[in-house]
Amino acid sequence: MQKWTKPDQPPIRIALILFDRFSNLCMANCIEPLRAANTQTLRESFIWTIYTPDSAPAQSSSGIDVMAHATLAQLKQVDYLFVLASYDHDRHDTSDTRRILRAAASKAETVVGLDAGPWLLASAGFLDNRRATVHWDLLDTFSERFLDIRAEREHVLQDGPFVTCAGAMSALEMTLGLIDHHLGTAARLDVEALFMHDTPSFEPNTEHRPVSDPIIRRALQMMRENIEKPLNLTELSKRLSCQPRTLDRRFRSRLGAPPGTVYRHMRLSSARKLLESSTLSISEIALRCGYDSPAAMARAIRQNYGISPSILRKQATHSAR
Repeated sequence: MQKWTKPDQPPIRIALILFDRFSNLCMANCIEPLRAANTQTLRESFIWTIYTPDSAPAQSSSGIDVMAHATLAQLKQVDYLFVLASYDHDRHDTSDTRRILRAAASKAETVVGLDAGPWLLASAGFLDNRRATVHWDLLDTFSERFLDIRAEREHVLQDGPFVTCAGAMSALEMTLGLIDHHLGTAARLDVEALFMHDTPSFEPNTEHRPVSDPIIRRALQMMRENIEKPLNLTELSKRLSCQPRTLDRRFRSRLGAPPGTVYRHMRLSSARKLLESSTLSISEIALRCGYDSPAAMARAIRQNYGISPSILRKQATHSAR
């Protein structure tokens, strides 16, 4: 069962090793959702450090240089090790790379191969007798090269402490899943909305997708379209042609919270966006987000975010400078 929210925990530590000619889109699809999750939770839920094999800047396939934050010799214990390689993966497949990856992986709880990164993990012996995927352009060659690996045409696969992703969009889905796992479904939906604008996320195994249920997807869409004048559970269920009890049960099972909790969260998220990105008065924002009064909205924001609307707005203004 999904968890709507999860208790605060120490920051999740991520080390990202970049190999020359890596996909900048793949890197962004990992880092930007994590940055957004930190913004949404008002704390450092995730901390990431970028490394390169030789500590020199790594150049993306589009010619963008990315500086390493530290040397691999400084790598300490982390929760996740991300390995990102794209083009020229065969040139990077050397004994030195295998040595580097083995040393780095020994300090990580989970190792993630991104794009062509699974090829380097396979060459280092991590994926033997496991299920794995890789960028689909490489999949046939990958399966012929590594006979002890069950290569599959999937977007994201996890087998034990190893996760493999097929490309940039797979990296985004993997990262959203990571946010869901550590912070809860509410945080995932907030971040997903920022990047995907109501487009349902894809996962090869739709059974585990938070919004795979068509009734829930339609309900969420109706909620988004009725922020200013919220629908009650009876009216929402009527529009969806289902019983209120059925809708409540599906929300609790798939999202980890009843419809009312999800709806209030969406209204609060809308209020927060308006506070942080507009000059509308607090009274106007309360009206647009379905609150009877500014005081009612202020109480809800304090309860959810721990600060007042005015402080939330000031913090956003300060961080934008």
